[in-house]
Amino acid sequence: MKLCILENDILDPAAELIYKGYGPMFERLLRQAGAEGEFDIFNTVRGEYPDSYDAYDAVLLTGSKFDSFSQEPWVLVLKDQVQGLLQTKKKLVGVCFGHQLIALCMGAKVGRAPQGWGYGRMQYQWNSPDMPQADGRTEVALLASHQDQVFELPSGAKLLATSAFCPVAAFGVEDRVFCVQPHPEFVEDYSAYILSKRRDFFGEEKYQEFAQSLSQGHDGPAVARMMVSFIKGQ
Repeated sequence: MKLCILENDILDPAAELIYKGYGPMFERLLRQAGAEGEFDIFNTVRGEYPDSYDAYDAVLLTGSKFDSFSQEPWVLVLKDQVQGLLQTKKKLVGVCFGHQLIALCMGAKVGRAPQGWGYGRMQYQWNSPDMPQADGRTEVALLASHQDQVFELPSGAKLLATSAFCPVAAFGVEDRVFCVQPHPEFVEDYSAYILSKRRDFFGEEKYQEFAQSLSQGHDGPAVARMMVSFIKGQ
């Protein structure tokens, strides 16, 4: 397989030394899930894009600290790219910011969630137990970090995952779109690192609640296997 990763953020220097970036995080995750082939990473914040998407089996959009509905010039350029990819029916995978941006480009409402930040390990109902590599599961737990949400299911989409806190936690469109709000690529140490930077913002009680949830394990590798199967068209 040949995958284009549109990396939509730049990590702070301390995190970059360890984790490199969201693009490399996804490459590690997907290779661990059995993906083989070529991964090309383009940082959209820096204005990097491939000359053409034709050779790619799929395009993956990573998360970001920025809002998908932002008027930042680089976000608007990315939005144009995604709209073009949807028109050509290129296979898309979106996570967090990427999930939101794809939904937005499909006409769904996206914005700041009135229920506030979702953080740490969160549990979701999984509505597609028969999806390839889902292995009959009806629940998934993933690491989350978001204050924005998709408010409604895009037209023509199927709801894949939901929770009381995040009703549109994942959605799909036939064999063309697979989007997830939480982060299968996150590892506990990285979640703990970015959580520590918001300790004062969350307050000690919430901070401890979020921090303790990270020790309970998550299903990132399982969702990654679903993503690999989706990209391969299985």
